[in-house]
Amino acid sequence: NILSVESVGVFKPHPTTYQLAVEQLKVAANRISFQSSNGWDAHAAAASGLIVVWVNRFDQTSEILPENPHAEIKRLSDLPRLLGL
Repeated sequence: NILSVESVGVFKPHPTTYQLAVEQLKVAANRISFQSSNGWDAHAAAASGLIVVWVNRFDQTSEILPENPHAEIKRLSDLPRLLGL
């Protein structure tokens, strides 16, 4: 399935965009793993209750926002190791 914010009429980082995944997948937010290379996107998804991994490819400084990603990796290929796979 492809999830698109077109159906909710707002764009990230609006909380409704992250809630869309919860509704479409029919699982609790804390059961969804969300990966993003954008710091602001990672913070907003974490604030929405998703389990977030920030893919910090360019070693950026974390933005000062209310919620932090649960983990940070350098490249997406590091994700299986982080998940214990």
